[in-house]
Amino acid sequence: MIDNVLDRYSDFRAYVASHFSTTTQSLVDSALVYANEHLGDAQRYDGTPMLDHSVGVARIVVEEVGLGRNSTIAAILHDVVRIAVQEHSEALDSLSADLRNSYGEEVLGITLALSKISDIKLKVSKEQASDFRDMIVSYSEDPRVILIKLADRLEVMRTLHIFPPKKHRTKSWESLNLYAQIAHKLGLYNIKSELEDLSLKYLEPEAYSHIVQELKESEEERMAFIEEFLKPVRKLLDDDGIHYHIKSRTKSVFSIFQKMRKQRVDFKGVYDIFALRIIIDCPPEREKAQCWTVYSHVTSLYTPNPERMRDWISIPKSNGYESLHTTVTAGGGRWVEVQIRTERMDEVAERGIAAHWRYKGVKQGGMGAEEWLQRLRELLEDTTSESIARRFEAKPATGEIFVFTPSGDIRKLPEGATVLDFAFDIHTSLGAICVGGKVGGRVVPIKEPLKNGDICEVITRRDQTPKADWLSICVTQKARTRIRSYLREQRQKHARLGREELERKLKNWKLEIGIDEAVAYLCKYLKVRTGSEVYVLIADQKLDIIEIKDVLIRHLSGEADEERRAAAAEIEERKLRLREERGEQQPRSSDALIIDERINNIEYKLAKCCNPIKGDDIFGFITINAGITIHRSDCPNARRMKERYPYRVMEARWRDNASGAFRITVAITSADIPGMATTIMDVASKELKLAVRSISFTPRGDGTASGELSVEVSGSGIVDMLLHSLRRIKGIKNVYRKN
Repeated sequence: MIDNVLDRYSDFRAYVASHFSTTTQSLVDSALVYANEHLGDAQRYDGTPMLDHSVGVARIVVEEVGLGRNSTIAAILHDVVRIAVQEHSEALDSLSADLRNSYGEEVLGITLALSKISDIKLKVSKEQASDFRDMIVSYSEDPRVILIKLADRLEVMRTLHIFPPKKHRTKSWESLNLYAQIAHKLGLYNIKSELEDLSLKYLEPEAYSHIVQELKESEEERMAFIEEFLKPVRKLLDDDGIHYHIKSRTKSVFSIFQKMRKQRVDFKGVYDIFALRIIIDCPPEREKAQCWTVYSHVTSLYTPNPERMRDWISIPKSNGYESLHTTVTAGGGRWVEVQIRTERMDEVAERGIAAHWRYKGVKQGGMGAEEWLQRLRELLEDTTSESIARRFEAKPATGEIFVFTPSGDIRKLPEGATVLDFAFDIHTSLGAICVGGKVGGRVVPIKEPLKNGDICEVITRRDQTPKADWLSICVTQKARTRIRSYLREQRQKHARLGREELERKLKNWKLEIGIDEAVAYLCKYLKVRTGSEVYVLIADQKLDIIEIKDVLIRHLSGEADEERRAAAAEIEERKLRLREERGEQQPRSSDALIIDERINNIEYKLAKCCNPIKGDDIFGFITINAGITIHRSDCPNARRMKERYPYRVMEARWRDNASGAFRITVAITSADIPGMATTIMDVASKELKLAVRSISFTPRGDGTASGELSVEVSGSGIVDMLLHSLRRIKGIKNVYRKN
């Protein structure tokens, strides 16, 4: 019996013998015999031994993924453990002890983790595919587990024809939407492409067969075209002394299918059926220069499509992929995709071991699922227990948790998420009335942190409403945004009620003052920015309505202004006496609003009607709802504001060392001369080194043209220089700064 088992898998054993030590060979043979004994008469759908599947997975693990001894043995034994776990076998403890004693703790851990992933019940829905992908990853505590699981799924897809027809579409959907995506994140592009192609074979059999047949029929003609295309390219590269070799690659069936569907064309309408890969052998310090040299040679021979140019050398893809891609025309409507990379880049692209380049020297926060997958690629060649223990904790710190609803739906949340976050994630209306939750059969408050795998039921009460302190409980952006939105709506509602109350009182008091003037004065008196704040204070009964009446009566009688002026005069007199005693000079007014680089803060903003910039004479104007706006002293609205609302005007000046960029627009009238816009651009950008944001010119029909130039300046002095320089241009008739 032992000899029969070993003979059946002699090819696999020969590969192991040629790549590993005699000790590994002996352990692999032992695992084959052990698995055969424990699987007994278990068969696949076509009647072949179940062990065929296990060995098939082991072959992929060792030959195509490149893992070592423990992974290979775990692949052989994984079905033994899976069946024992699923059947709740009483012999599981004994089985675990056997595996631990014979093959080590790592092999046992990998097989148990694989059985845990097999227990995940997948829902066939695109909305949850991403969550299930990340959950499979989170269950893979040992980074080799996910790689063996990919090999397991690839073997299943290669032999899917032996499965019942009802399983074909389910397995194919899972492979396409879950496992192929994980392989892509890992950089295992060959496995990804094969999973996609095999999935398409069962999901879209007619399209798959059509594309395969078209590829077969066009192969000879395609090879002849490639050879002709490459002749002049090779000559230029050889003459330049570049060391290289060239690969040609036909797109996967699935990629062609996607292009046909997306572009709504037939097979012949997909113009980049194949790609040529020029791989350069050069030192690391010359990689970029050599790649761009090759690019220049290719594009000097063939016209490139600028929209199809991709530079992943200057900025690599998120998974570490580096390459230059361009699509060029070879005449006759033929297009060719050319990929240019170095030997190192090609190895990274083929094997996917590039994560450390992305994160090298970059301090990251919590490790997310994608980063964990990236880090895993570093370990593809180093799977010793010491390395695993050093680089990974017992559980990967994904920064994400997966929480279930009572009905079994999965929700992905950031680590530290609370019951309240969970409620808002399900629906904003549910979160708004949440008062707690039930986790693991016990009632918990809304601030209770959730853990990976929790089943949470939300408890609600109809009279509950969001509170301001909820913002300190929630960690998800969705929950925080909804809470802020509710609080903002409540504030607006209170403001409406407060305004109605104040209007009603002003009418009853019969005071000769309008609502806007009253609120403007109250803003100044209470030292608040907007009228809305006054209204909310009234609605919340934080402002005594009798006090408001007294303040307004004193304002209308002039008593308040007299008191304020007297108090201010007394303070100024004290300051003056103190400065005289110290022998100090009279300073500029300290009551003025100082304008500096913080022009976008909550205290004030620049008026759009006159667009003030540093150096302009300015003043501040207190608005009803928008705080303080800063106007130029020569603003078209200045006179009206100062005459009608003198109590809302305040002195303002620029801080001497204020910095920042201000956008101004210059109106220009000139002779209608060709190239005038270019000349103006040169003066502004080259001579004065200004950032030009826009320029436009329109002929008037009378030999003149009018235009506008928008630039960024640091102050009014630069504007004067710009106007002076533009007026010196021949043909310019008039130049002035627009408000």
